[in-house]
Amino acid sequence: MNQSIVLSKGERSLTRIVAVLSALAKDKAWKVEIKEAKPTRSNEQNAYLWGVVYEAIRQQLPGWDADDVHEYCLGEWSGWEMLEGFGRRRLRPVRRSSKLTTVEFMDYVAFIQRTMAEKGIWIPDPNEMRMVG
Repeated sequence: MNQSIVLSKGERSLTRIVAVLSALAKDKAWKVEIKEAKPTRSNEQNAYLWGVVYEAIRQQLPGWDADDVHEYCLGEWSGWEMLEGFGRRRLRPVRRSSKLTTVEFMDYVAFIQRTMAEKGIWIPDPNEMRMVG
């Protein structure tokens, strides 16, 4: 069982948390984490990233699929780490896009737009897409 409870800014009542903790089975061990709630990217932002941003790049790179573009862009933005195993090495992006806050996501997309513009690939802003459609 995984459950998240978000306390709104200024909320001081812990009634919900106490109720959830009290209802946990006593014959199991539980891990409780407390971290700052940060908004993550929306489904709309995700659709824009995969359907517009990556598609515009993919069309210019024969043989690349959307996952290839995704890995490349993430690694160029966040940096690369080396993985080794079974006698092989490979690079992997340091960060994953699914963990980005909305602000980090906007920075990531802006980075891609700048980088691709230098390569002659134009990627429209989301508001430009609405005006066209």
